[in-house]
Amino acid sequence: MKIAILGKPFSDDLTPAMREMINELVRRQAEVSILESFHAYLSERMELPAGITTFNRSNSLQGTRFVLSIGGDGTLLDTVTYVGSLQIPILGINTGRLGFLATISPDRILPALDSLFKGHFVLEDRSLIRVDTDPDTFGSINFGLNEFSILKRDTSSMIVVHTYIDGEYLNSYWADGLIVATPTGSTGYSLSCGGPVMLPQTNNFIIAPVCPHNLNVRPLIVSDRSVISFEIEGRSNNFLLSLDSRSETVEAGIQIAVRRENFNARLVKLNHVNFLSTLRSKLNWGLDRRNPAGIPI
Repeated sequence: MKIAILGKPFSDDLTPAMREMINELVRRQAEVSILESFHAYLSERMELPAGITTFNRSNSLQGTRFVLSIGGDGTLLDTVTYVGSLQIPILGINTGRLGFLATISPDRILPALDSLFKGHFVLEDRSLIRVDTDPDTFGSINFGLNEFSILKRDTSSMIVVHTYIDGEYLNSYWADGLIVATPTGSTGYSLSCGGPVMLPQTNNFIIAPVCPHNLNVRPLIVSDRSVISFEIEGRSNNFLLSLDSRSETVEAGIQIAVRRENFNARLVKLNHVNFLSTLRSKLNWGLDRRNPAGIPI
């Protein structure tokens, strides 16, 4: 079984857990390949077993059975860009903070690996958002798991985002920006702008303004079969386009359209973890001083 590992720097106290994880994979005779930059980082902290290979963005992960994402949710978003249309199942191991997508804590790594090898898991497909621009902005990595954002840059003035759905005029948003979020992204930036939480299997996008001038303008849910296009105006000639953790500065006049990507991100979910339990544990849903266990009363 071929397993790829991507990761970001972690605290020193997690080094034993990382060493144990890699040794366990080797013990189970897995073919381990580690992202080149993360391999260099690990090599400074531990002696890696012989036979481990490396890869970078120019290498294909073809033939890989699972990808382990070591870090926080941002690391998992980056991992999706490496996997792309291969749709290799991704298991997120949380060495960061919130861990909404990367749900496996370091002390649960070995049981999680055991579940992988025994097949005790489910795969959850998450829709992706695709961004096409003219001139081209994001190149071949023009898809994301969470959201696409249009934001003002280097000015205190608002921008105007003229928005169309399938070619029909929707609205002109006077705001600091506009977000188009997937169901996965509904618990991210969109949520902080007053957007709703959507279950992962919901086939919709959320259009949510960032600090709108008109408070009557609220987030809108639209079908992800729609093509949403934009025109941007503002006192500045430069604006910021953000796709998950990647941001690019663009000029006024750029043509922008977003739609659902034709492939998904495939996340590994173990038996004790699901979206609803994650909502309760990470967002403290149902918790109350009078009812700390979250038990219905």
